[in-house]
Amino acid sequence: MISRKSQHWIAWALILPVLMIRGFTTIYPIVRTFINSFFDIRVLSGVNEFAGFNNYLNIFKDEKVITTLKFTVMFVLISMVLHVIFGVALAMILNMNFKGRRFLRTIVLIPWAMPAVVIGMAAKWAFNNDYGLVNDFVRWFVPGFQMNWLINTGTARAAVIAMDLWKDLPFFGILVLSGLQFISGDIYEAARVDGANGSQSFWHITLPLIMKNVLTLCIPFTLWRLTAFDLVYSMTSGGPGEDTSLIAYRITMEAFTNLNVGYASALAVLLFLVMAVFSYMNLKFMNRYND
Repeated sequence: MISRKSQHWIAWALILPVLMIRGFTTIYPIVRTFINSFFDIRVLSGVNEFAGFNNYLNIFKDEKVITTLKFTVMFVLISMVLHVIFGVALAMILNMNFKGRRFLRTIVLIPWAMPAVVIGMAAKWAFNNDYGLVNDFVRWFVPGFQMNWLINTGTARAAVIAMDLWKDLPFFGILVLSGLQFISGDIYEAARVDGANGSQSFWHITLPLIMKNVLTLCIPFTLWRLTAFDLVYSMTSGGPGEDTSLIAYRITMEAFTNLNVGYASALAVLLFLVMAVFSYMNLKFMNRYND
């Protein structure tokens, strides 16, 4: 009979290979990125020198990165506000009792299930001025309408945010719907007896009861916005100029196109810190709400 101490060592021996593989594929890249961020590593020039904090200082001198950071913040904030507003509205609609409700709940997830690269490529065609679906629709009401959506800064940014919202809003709404279904109908019945109308029931019953669920969802959805890459890559390639470039896209371009590994590593560390700050802010806000 194997002793308890032997069983303990056998268990560790069995999981040790998995821990080693996980450590090599997760921890090592993170540590290596932090180390590389203090070196000037330019593959094309054959440079590999210690640079100290120069990579970090150069970030705030790089106009391309400044533009990227501004749009990343704009993208995250606007997208999340719209996700919350329209996500709750979508969840309320899907929670109504009507014929075909189950079918609608199923097909509404189709955009979320589609790869972002496919959506980006389709959007690139849809927003084309000459043969795009969007302008073709507008011309039904405004003959001769002309708009180069992805060439102008403001409309290109709006298009990227709109496509991001179109893709992930259904998933956000379905998750909010799961919180709505835990609210007992007896609460609404009691409110109706007390004379509350639909609007009052929403603001004083529905919204407070699902707010914890919504705030919890905001944490991963915010982090997903911060690391968004494929939609911009396939839709605008960061253009016009760098006006729709997100931080994850800029890191990829510096690392794999410009082969400026040290600078890309510094940007990746910056992204890590920004994600940590956003996570902390979300958690603090949620804890304050729970208190």
